[in-house]
Amino acid sequence: MPTVRSGTHATTRSIVVGLALAFAVTVVDPLVLSLNLPQVSRALHVPPQALGLLSGAATLVMAAAVLAAGNLGDRFGLKRLLMLGLVVVTVADLLSMLSPGYGFLLVMRFLDGLGMTALLGVPLALLKLVVPPEKRPMSIGILMAITMILCGAVPAFTGWMVAALGWRSLFLIAPFLCLVSLWLTARRVPESPVQRGRRLDVVGVTMIGVALLALVVGLAAAQNGISRPETWVPLVTSTVVAVLFVLHERRTAEPALDLALFRSTPFSVALAATLTLNFLAAGLGVVLGQFGSIVLSLSPEAIGLLYLPGTLLIAGAVILAGRLVGKYTPRPVMVTGLVVMAASGLLLAGTAGPTMAVWLLVLATWLCNLGSLVTSTSVSEAVLSQAPPGHTGTVASVQMAFAMTGSAFGPTVYLLLFDIFFKRQWLADAQSRDLSAGKAEQAVDAVRSAMAQNPGGSGYDPNLLRQASGLKLALDFAAGLRLTMLAVSIVPLVVAAVAFRLMPRHERPRT
Repeated sequence: MPTVRSGTHATTRSIVVGLALAFAVTVVDPLVLSLNLPQVSRALHVPPQALGLLSGAATLVMAAAVLAAGNLGDRFGLKRLLMLGLVVVTVADLLSMLSPGYGFLLVMRFLDGLGMTALLGVPLALLKLVVPPEKRPMSIGILMAITMILCGAVPAFTGWMVAALGWRSLFLIAPFLCLVSLWLTARRVPESPVQRGRRLDVVGVTMIGVALLALVVGLAAAQNGISRPETWVPLVTSTVVAVLFVLHERRTAEPALDLALFRSTPFSVALAATLTLNFLAAGLGVVLGQFGSIVLSLSPEAIGLLYLPGTLLIAGAVILAGRLVGKYTPRPVMVTGLVVMAASGLLLAGTAGPTMAVWLLVLATWLCNLGSLVTSTSVSEAVLSQAPPGHTGTVASVQMAFAMTGSAFGPTVYLLLFDIFFKRQWLADAQSRDLSAGKAEQAVDAVRSAMAQNPGGSGYDPNLLRQASGLKLALDFAAGLRLTMLAVSIVPLVVAAVAFRLMPRHERPRT
């Protein structure tokens, strides 16, 4: 597939902004719903057991269809697919405003996820095709910076808007971004050439979709226990289907994904970094929600504002990271970003406690966001530079598939580790007070039950952790969190060492 390049600097800027807005929708749209889910659930009488499905419906669809979207983009045109996705998201969100009940909104969330699937990897794929290679790293940095600014500003704005206009107004955010992106894309972005006569590997994209969907479902269920059938059945299914997918791709003449790509060291290391940065970012969200509300007694609004300070500074740093990737190679930027993410985790590992200053939590959040976006900038360039002609959409979608897998792994692994370390701490606490393990467990379960019934509500007593049979559960909770953060912080350091050792050290011609 020949590369299509843009013309003037103004045209390039318009292209980057349009693609950045489309990409940002995939983050902003699920985020604003999650942050305002209590208001939506009360208004539509959503069953408590269905809240998770409503919140994650769009993400499940994206996980299942991400590789199919890349293949369709390569076959029928990336610009065409992106514009279709923008239209679908706009229609789904506007219809969501009219939701008469939970069932209708759930259907719209599935439709919304289908539209957002085209907004995941396609913007990056188009960036490779229409932006000159020497400008691409900088353009990726700008794309990530715009996403960062929107993720920092939109939640606060949405909270004000929902308070003033009601929960239905939150579904205006994504359509506004989509319409601006649609206008810029239609006017500025050239259509990519399509591969005439190429057969779509329906079996392959279906199998990888099933494998990714089962993996996400299984990991989400693992937060409630690994031995439950709801956990191990999807995980086993995912593993079996993934193996069958590999066998199928090795035999078919026109595979959905050329497995030879994974023989490229830069490609494989970049995907490992993608998995890692999303794993850490998603896990931190769980930490902030649990630790911030339960131990520090922060409101959901205050926890959301932890992401806002330093947003513009991070955006500037990400643009600088793009410049450095363009001047040197992705290697030093990737290593630096991963080390910064490790520093975020180590900061929490050293300071988390019941009397922890909030500014330390802000700093840890800021470092995680900074490291994740800097790493993502270098990863995107490393992955896109490996895309063979005619497969840019597919390769960009592979990066997004690894990103979504990391986001699914993060909360599960963090919670599993925390449960192990927290239990060790409160058992030691009970032993020091001559309290039986059974009685201590009853006290812990009573606290957890009270929190689950009224998490952060007006009737929640922030001193509840300190009133459980004499146990100092706030200290035990913080100690468990510190050990968890210490354990997970090893991961980015290992990946950084691998990237430092195996990634190319010298500039290579970009494609």
